[in-house]
Amino acid sequence: MPPSEERPTLLAVEDDPRLGPLLLEALGDAYAVRLVADGTGGLAAALTGDYDVAVVDRRLPGLDGVALVEELRRAGSAMPVLMLTALGTVPDRVSGLDAGADDYLVKPFDFDELHARIRALLRTHGAPATRIGEWELLPARNAIESPYEGRVALTPRETALLELLTAEPERAFSRATILRRVFDPDAGPGTVDTYVHAIRRKTERDLIETVRGQGYRIGLR
Repeated sequence: MPPSEERPTLLAVEDDPRLGPLLLEALGDAYAVRLVADGTGGLAAALTGDYDVAVVDRRLPGLDGVALVEELRRAGSAMPVLMLTALGTVPDRVSGLDAGADDYLVKPFDFDELHARIRALLRTHGAPATRIGEWELLPARNAIESPYEGRVALTPRETALLELLTAEPERAFSRATILRRVFDPDAGPGTVDTYVHAIRRKTERDLIETVRGQGYRIGLR
């Protein structure tokens, strides 16, 4: 594809000498791909370049994928990140997502699934802002705009929880439904309450309303 044709830009951080070139080949038709083979160089590229999405291996020389994503989020970057890993246990997935990764794909994987997951990330991070009373949810930036003190950072899971509630503002979502649609299947029953409490602490208590015997729904409508 000629370089004059605009394609989404993708940063691939992968040190495997076999998989790296395969990523370039598999993704190059749909994306303008830059391949970096170590974590330190990948972080520098992510912070200085303008990329629409990143695909990051978990195990990297110099700086591992989890640390790379943590540093990226600490620097204020909201670029969507898909993490690749050979580690597929629940604790491994949770640690990657809690570090700030938006999705997780376990090796070996099918390249059609990789394409689909990247497309989904780009759709999600292009989502428009949503008003919640005087607050404004910014899904593309994992943030919410405060009427009092500017922008407040959210984790990807906090953003996903608010997106679910705002999609049907009159509906009270049960904890079981929220667990199934926002969190890992193995997450404990108290996970939803923990995240609701965290969001309320960052914003205000009435942003999420407790509906006795039913669950939670968005407040400030």
